[in-house]
Amino acid sequence: MERSYGLNRYICTVFDEMRQCTKNLNFSVLASLIEEAQILSNRMESKLMDVEDLEDLHKKIKEKEKELKSLDS
Repeated sequence: MERSYGLNRYICTVFDEMRQCTKNLNFSVLASLIEEAQILSNRMESKLMDVEDLEDLHKKIKEKEKELKSLDS
C-alpha cells in the first residue's frame, strides 16, 4: 500500500491505514491516524454546514428579490 502524507488525503485512505495497523499488529501510528480521521471528518462536517448556509442565503436572496420587485411594481 502506497502511503500519501499530503494535505489532500481521503478519510478512506486513513481508515485503510488503520486496518493495515491492526493486520500487522503495528499500533505505533494508530493514535495519529485516529487524530487524522477526526480532523478529516470535522472538515467534512464543516463543509456540509457551509453548503447548507450557502443554500439558505441563496433562498433569502431570492425572497428579497421578489419582495423588491413587488415594491417596485
